[in-house]
Amino acid sequence: MKAIGYQVPGAITRDDALVDIELPRPEARGRDLLVQVQAVSVNPVDTKIRRNVTPDAGQWKLLGWDAVGTVVAMGAGASLFKVGDVVAYAGSLIRPGTNAEFHLVDERIVGRAPKNLSIAEAAALPLTAITAWEALFHRLEVARPVRGAASAILIIGGAGGVGSIAVQLARQLTDLTVIATASRPETQDWVRQMGAHQVIDHRQPLAAQVAALGLGAPAFVFSTTETGQHLAEIAELIAPQGRFCLIDDPDTLDVNRFKRKSVSIHWELMFTRPIFETADMDEQGRLLNEVSRLVEAGTLRTTLAETFGTINAANLKRAHALIESGKARGKIVLEGF
Repeated sequence: MKAIGYQVPGAITRDDALVDIELPRPEARGRDLLVQVQAVSVNPVDTKIRRNVTPDAGQWKLLGWDAVGTVVAMGAGASLFKVGDVVAYAGSLIRPGTNAEFHLVDERIVGRAPKNLSIAEAAALPLTAITAWEALFHRLEVARPVRGAASAILIIGGAGGVGSIAVQLARQLTDLTVIATASRPETQDWVRQMGAHQVIDHRQPLAAQVAALGLGAPAFVFSTTETGQHLAEIAELIAPQGRFCLIDDPDTLDVNRFKRKSVSIHWELMFTRPIFETADMDEQGRLLNEVSRLVEAGTLRTTLAETFGTINAANLKRAHALIESGKARGKIVLEGF
């Protein structure tokens, strides 16, 4: 089968940063589905792993943790889907990625693809939808108010892949006032389209901008990017006893500054459930099915921003470069081999 991988981590400008290769087609066993991949999207995690993770000697590292495709075979223990089903999922960080014609995935973290979206539009959603949903409803528990705080959430990085769906989920499924950050006119317009009530500039001090809105101190902050740069501002603006969630990897995280306000701090990594095969691992499959239902009902929309052509090394390198530039908005999708 066709696949794209690398053997030496490093900069995307390297000739061998990503390479078109041929690999054996895998076989489904246990609760795995074998999916013929039709579209993938590219996420910041792809670029982080490509720069830093070395595969075993002589092996290829396959990236990609978003896919839409058709089930072509099932392991003996799989029962949730059937051959021919079109599915969407985000895979597992500790298994080969989706940048391949055929891919194995545990059925418990798989959902059905929305019927009213194209393959490319559907591929934009799984990883970011799981991340945003888990952050909002499982970690921050936004349905549980913070007494005395403004019924509001600040989403830092509102125009990114996770931010784009988090804004929608918070706007459509809660009564919170949604404040999102974006720094350029086009990204500010994008987050407004996603449903943000208020937009502020993350290149400027956040606390003063939030205070100027006149809403009071937000109960919740969800930081998707550059958390280290904004940590002091977050500590200043968040309400006492508020809840703060982050998904990125700051070099340091000084949580002492949150002690005075008794702010609770939550990490969100959507790969935790599949990595550890937690008892609630199948929650991700249910979650993706609910996202599909909400998309089909017109409540949520795809966050697809750009398509970069077929799935090959050259196009994936372009996508990685755009993400690393910090200028991407929404999701980048590649379709077909």
